Amino acid sequence: MAETVAVVRRIERALAATGLVVAGVGEGQWTNRTPCVEWDARAVLNHTVGGMRIFAAELNGTDPGAEHESDWLGTDPRGAYTEAAETDRAAWNRPGALDTTVHISLGALPGPMAALIHFTEVCVHGVDLAVATDQRALVDEELCEELLAVMRGMGGFDAYRVPGVFGPEVRPAPGAAPHGQLLAYLGRSVS
Repeated sequence: MAETVAVVRRIERALAATGLVVAGVGEGQWTNRTPCVEWDARAVLNHTVGGMRIFAAELNGTDPGAEHESDWLGTDPRGAYTEAAETDRAAWNRPGALDTTVHISLGALPGPMAALIHFTEVCVHGVDLAVATDQRALVDEELCEELLAVMRGMGGFDAYRVPGVFGPEVRPAPGAAPHGQLLAYLGRSVS
């Protein structure tokens, strides 16, 4: 039980850390390339906000109102993130949230596994944004270390190394910070 509660606390920390990065994105940086090579900074944030909205809707038993890759940001990316983060945080803290079966593109997932996947998405895409917008100092390195340890401890992580999810592990730069090690483990190259 303590580990399942811990993943909700990690989601909260990832939401807060990513929120700091989102707040610091300059107007001209939304088209910056990210370590998630298919997407620029705006696309990464849009995907993240869409995921937050979908997870919250699943946990609350409501309709998210759009598809994952719809435009969730409109003309106010920062405001869209802030609003989605509040909704997401409340949904994960709802009594019984971790007892919910969550239905996403990966299938029907028990609450604790859904929480781990969501924590991964928010944390990693927050790092993607930080790297893309030169805000690495805002990365929660301890949280990146925790996520990397969880992933390495899972065993069988290679099942997720498919195009569009995670690539093959790459060698991190010598002396890489925890966020660099995490991104390398997930197949992202960081210069």
